[in-house]
Amino acid sequence: MVRPFLLAAALLFVISVPVIPTLGSDEFAKKRQQMVTLDIAGRGIKDIRVLDAMGKVERHLFVDEGQQKLAYADHPLPIGERQTISQPYVVALMTQALALKGSERVLEIGTGSGYQAAILSHLAKTVYTIEIKKGLYDKVVKRLTALGYANVHVRHGDGYFGWEDEAPFDAIMVTASADHVPPLLLSQLKEGGALIIPLASTTFYQNLVLVKKEKGKHTVRELGAVTFVPMTGEAQKRPIPTPPGLNP
Repeated sequence: MVRPFLLAAALLFVISVPVIPTLGSDEFAKKRQQMVTLDIAGRGIKDIRVLDAMGKVERHLFVDEGQQKLAYADHPLPIGERQTISQPYVVALMTQALALKGSERVLEIGTGSGYQAAILSHLAKTVYTIEIKKGLYDKVVKRLTALGYANVHVRHGDGYFGWEDEAPFDAIMVTASADHVPPLLLSQLKEGGALIIPLASTTFYQNLVLVKKEKGKHTVRELGAVTFVPMTGEAQKRPIPTPPGLNP
């Protein structure tokens, strides 16, 4: 059994001097505020706590040095292993949909760069996040530890199976697309909880779907079109029909 990795805040994060010129901290802060004002609030995100978290988390520290100048543009960026850091507006949209109040235990499937987990850490009590790609997992553990995200727990494994040892969760966020909602994730969702996932049978276009668990039943709301990289691992090997009402 893989044990959860509790991130510690004691390590010092050192940024090496980049080969190409980079922006100063004040310039990054200015660009980050512009991103929040124009690309996030300007497109309809209204949750003050989400806007505040997006303004605090330094997205340029979650991408490679060569991508840092582009960190606050409203589009995805490559992070290696054929994965991406999500578009800031989509990060905000998915986060707002969960309507977090601060006391929740949240499960994220697909840690990637760690940016989404960092946003969630400002809005929930505890974040549990799973990354299937070992190279990304190793990098994100070092990054989140160095940046002091002590309420984020990272696990290397297949997120299709969730994190049974820590279930149930108040909210679950899947940051990769699938053609069905993994049944084990639904079973690990607390009564009254919410799960958000890009759902479709294509790798180029998905519907962002919010599933709420109410009185043992699942209600579904579509939030719009998105494009995410697909889930790997068991999600591709063994598609299982989702409960009624959850088909893309």
